[in-house]
Amino acid sequence: MGLYLTIFEDSVELDGVEVGAYADFSSFRDAIVSNLEACVPGSRFPTLILHSDCDGEWTPGQAAALEAELEVITKEFANLPPVPLDGWKAEVAKIVGIRPISLAECFFDVDGESLLERLLGLARLSQDRKLPILFQ
Repeated sequence: MGLYLTIFEDSVELDGVEVGAYADFSSFRDAIVSNLEACVPGSRFPTLILHSDCDGEWTPGQAAALEAELEVITKEFANLPPVPLDGWKAEVAKIVGIRPISLAECFFDVDGESLLERLLGLARLSQDRKLPILFQ
């Protein structure tokens, strides 16, 4: 089962990100905690790190905090070395031609699009439309 983050308006999906398996989202958050939070979960990025990944939502207000956190993470991950890709990520990277040169490029959705950019897009859309980001 995979994690899908989405925004709906009047039963119409405006945007969504298929993150991958819950383990992939956990790996993403673990990389943030170990590399940017000195192994203290939520010490710098509480909106992203402390939210349960199994249900719920980020409200538009939380999306503003999420956007700010993701912008910092994007900048800092860009200065860290990449990690090896395995499983479906290695296959997608091969198909779409991803050759990570930083940690930021090691995290992408199932279509090979930057996970950080896709999450930033959802956070901005949530604020613009005043709609929550739903965990499905």
